[in-house]
Amino acid sequence: MEHSILRGSFTGIIAFIAVAREQSFTRAGARLGISQTAVSHAVRSLEKRLGVQLLVRNSRAVSPTEAGERLLRTVSPELAEIDADLLALTALGESPAGSIRITASDHAIREVLMPRLKSFFPKYPGIKIELSADNTLTDIAAEQFDAGVRLGGTVAQDMIAVRISPDARFAVVATRRYFASQPQPQEPADLLQHNCINIRLPTYGGLWAWEFEREGREVNLRVDGQLTYNSIYDCLDAAVAGLGVAYVPIEMAQPYITSGHLVSVLEDWCPVWPGFYLYYPSRRQPSGAMSLLVSALRLDS
Repeated sequence: MEHSILRGSFTGIIAFIAVAREQSFTRAGARLGISQTAVSHAVRSLEKRLGVQLLVRNSRAVSPTEAGERLLRTVSPELAEIDADLLALTALGESPAGSIRITASDHAIREVLMPRLKSFFPKYPGIKIELSADNTLTDIAAEQFDAGVRLGGTVAQDMIAVRISPDARFAVVATRRYFASQPQPQEPADLLQHNCINIRLPTYGGLWAWEFEREGREVNLRVDGQLTYNSIYDCLDAAVAGLGVAYVPIEMAQPYITSGHLVSVLEDWCPVWPGFYLYYPSRRQPSGAMSLLVSALRLDS
């Protein structure tokens, strides 16, 4: 009986895991390269076959039930191991080779791509990867890139998107010395009285508006200050130097916060955003080199 359940449930299990990780049927479909309807049908069939509800659907997100959490903990690691073994077997018959061009922000390159590529390159010496640091929402087809990396909420619908990092949160930071001379902001509007370090993102029409949210209230704030950069790392360096207040990814600022050099404020206003996704055109069959890279970068790999 157990074997018959497995044979009839494999597709549903794959779909369920994708939905549980993406918290969205639409994003799960993009990740698997199938329609949202097909994903929903596969999950419903699995729930019917098992006789339990695996997902709770609401207006904002999709989350696993207690039974779903149990299935996710039990099955997901096993499937990841099987996938890795199968991928290794395909590599035995040939030496993977090819060139891949990727556009990504400097933050995504340093914090997400490079840590994974350090172990990827020794395994596949025939694969070459070109990384282009760019903070704009590049049209990868027009610019002849094979793939791009963006935060989840900015990926176009006609792309296959593979999650490659956990959820992201920004932090509002400045040195203790700076806040000794200026009162710490209690709400986003207070930042208008501070010397804020801006970042220019041409795709968003110039200076990026700092985005905040609390209890359903959203605030997009155009701050002002003496310094503007086009690199988030320069913004952090300027804050560390005591030149003002910066809004940067928390993992970049955390070492300075832990050491006490930077102070994080407005923490209850800083929203959690979907993490980074590797995306590429859904109409294009990925090369062998690209398939290997996707597998290596995938968050649950």
